[in-house]
Amino acid sequence: MIRYGCGQGLVYERIHGHTHERSQHRVDHHRADRSRIESVRESLNRCGVIFCHRAVTEAKRADLSMVVLEEHLSFHTGSLQASRPTYAGFMRSVRVSLGDRSYSILVGPGLLSQLGDRCLALGLGARCGVITDETVAPLFAEQAVVALRGAGFSPVLIRVPSGETSKSLKVVGTCYDRLAAHRLERKSFIVALGGGVVGDLAGFVASTYLRGMAFVQVPTTLLAQVDSSVGGKVGVNLKAGKNLVGAFHQPKLVLCDLDSLNTLPPREFQSGLGEVIKYGIIYDAGLFRRLERDLPKILRRDPMALAATIARCCAIKAAVVSQDENESGLRAILNYGHTIGHALEAISGYGEYLHGEAISMGQVAASHLSARLVGLDSKSVERIRNLFVAAGLPVSVSLTRRQRERLVAAMRLDKKVSGGQIKFVLARRIGEVIWGQNVPETALQEALDLVCP
Repeated sequence: MIRYGCGQGLVYERIHGHTHERSQHRVDHHRADRSRIESVRESLNRCGVIFCHRAVTEAKRADLSMVVLEEHLSFHTGSLQASRPTYAGFMRSVRVSLGDRSYSILVGPGLLSQLGDRCLALGLGARCGVITDETVAPLFAEQAVVALRGAGFSPVLIRVPSGETSKSLKVVGTCYDRLAAHRLERKSFIVALGGGVVGDLAGFVASTYLRGMAFVQVPTTLLAQVDSSVGGKVGVNLKAGKNLVGAFHQPKLVLCDLDSLNTLPPREFQSGLGEVIKYGIIYDAGLFRRLERDLPKILRRDPMALAATIARCCAIKAAVVSQDENESGLRAILNYGHTIGHALEAISGYGEYLHGEAISMGQVAASHLSARLVGLDSKSVERIRNLFVAAGLPVSVSLTRRQRERLVAAMRLDKKVSGGQIKFVLARRIGEVIWGQNVPETALQEALDLVCP
């Protein structure tokens, strides 16, 4: 029998015949380094445990600081053997602290199969609606429904078209009709199963149907796992602009199943990196450096690199949302690059660019504005651009004069406009930004010249 875990200490047990050897190693997870890892490796080897997968991750901040010694060990024919490396056996949890509306974000493999039991533990009502799209439904809908039924729930599956165009009041009305036909009640709940579009749509349906009901986020894309599923922003688009109709409605739980990321096409996966890189720029220079170093692993979808990265991004967003739920101040930093990015999405009809692609161009433009207005050094501007390029994301787009005019007009419809002035988030340095900044028209046009020639 082998028992392993992480945190204050690691306990390994070996039973061989009638002998029982136990080795316990205390690891100070705030000061973990390679020498400690090697010491643990040597001690375990002396006890007969084969430690053949590198120990990973140390997070910068206390909420995630730990050493994860990840190995799937099997006991076979009286001896310990190391099997294929896996990330089974650990799960990361991040807490969003909002008083009696606090909730957990769980990051790990195989979580979709736990959906029913997790919802049962929350005391949710018997009926529920599972809102998903035509792309995700064939992959995960059956597993979600089976998990819910197995826990005693009565789910109705609601499929919507894939893509940003589903974030519309017309599709919202269709969802209302299905929920009414299934006789959902105020104690019922919604499951958002899909990417950011599904999460925003389903969350808005939950916030408005019967004047509000509970919902659970099960994000299946990288972008949704690190960003849109956390924080309670829900809404739909109008022709005039993105997310102009919406609400703040927090989920009861967020389940980030790492297995779902294996199904993403490369372009969709890379789009999620647009939000991942943003967290390094706005909040955590250490994360930005790790992305520069570990991006090849992340692009290969290395499970341990992904788990550490997703959990860190969620922890950053949780910290921001816990301090400023309704975006009256600090939360505005999460919009870095989004003013221009959202406008690009709007003028292209919400179909030409994925969200992460649009905001990557927006963030590059914001870095040029930051250099001009708040002193971001030229080396940092270059590092930001290079990281987006390395992630396979666009950093410029050719626009006609008419398209440029429409882009600026769309920016003036942004939710962050105040007193007719477009407000920007600008970076003083990588890891530190300021929000609510007015930008002169000449500076804006010069920045657009660099990314939208």
